[in-house]
Amino acid sequence: MILDCEDIADYILKNYMNKVVEVGVGSMPHVALALKDRLDVVVTDINEQKNEGIRFCRDDIFDPDMGIFKNATLIYSIRPPIDIQEAMAKIAKEVGSDLLIRPFGNEKADLDRICKSCSLMNYKKARFYVYRF
Repeated sequence: MILDCEDIADYILKNYMNKVVEVGVGSMPHVALALKDRLDVVVTDINEQKNEGIRFCRDDIFDPDMGIFKNATLIYSIRPPIDIQEAMAKIAKEVGSDLLIRPFGNEKADLDRICKSCSLMNYKKARFYVYRF
């Protein structure tokens, strides 16, 4: 379990409304589970995932179904590999949402050429990056 998942969920609830999409949920649905009763949450992964009460869509971030991301105010990912971060940023820019990345350690892609701003957020016990386009 991600120890700071409740703090990330709290930040999202205080700063975003309506629809949020988690990319690469894998076996770590903890943030989505904390959000599911208060926001429209969609989780995606290239492999089928079953989590009670969370809407899942199989998707390949490198060949995305843009309908999944339409109207999202936030796209987020917990510990995404560096190689998918730029693809997530391009989708966020296209749909007009923010992008939140909670990295694994210090793994952070250089997305400066794509985004207007990047902020390192220290929110309660959580540390993550928020990109705005």
